[in-house]
Amino acid sequence: MAKQKGFSLIELLIVVAIILIIAAIAIPNLLRARIAANESSAAAAVRTIVTAEMSYSYSYQVYAPNITSLGPPSSTGCPSSGPTTSSACILDYQISSTTVSNPKSGYYFAAATPQALQFYIEAHPSTPGVTGVKGFCAAEDNAVRFNNPNAAIASHDACIALLPVIGN
Repeated sequence: MAKQKGFSLIELLIVVAIILIIAAIAIPNLLRARIAANESSAAAAVRTIVTAEMSYSYSYQVYAPNITSLGPPSSTGCPSSGPTTSSACILDYQISSTTVSNPKSGYYFAAATPQALQFYIEAHPSTPGVTGVKGFCAAEDNAVRFNNPNAAIASHDACIALLPVIGN
């Protein structure tokens, strides 16, 4: 009787089962790592936006009314006429133009100026639980804060009341 070459059906099923078990273990860890990377990027972007607000304040003696005022008017960069109060060209266009439908690293950002000497920055995951879990905010004291789980940060004072991110 001749010896058959190849694999039996049972051997192939065992290999497929092992691959599926490994995938079931690895995929949730990959998703958690992706969320952690998005959150780290968002916290860094909030710090960058605060620095941009400080630069804007130094240049124009007021805080920017919104985040789009901190960036260029379009993705092509600052106009040849130079920066203005409505497009200061301090931030990258990708950060200054984020919205719920156009996030950066799974987060969108907003800036508000509730009073003349106050501002606060918000960062929220575009898809909570998928792109991120934490929401971030910062105010003129330059401390990046978070709320977990992500919830609306309704005001400057609500931001100030949150715990700062470790390392600030």
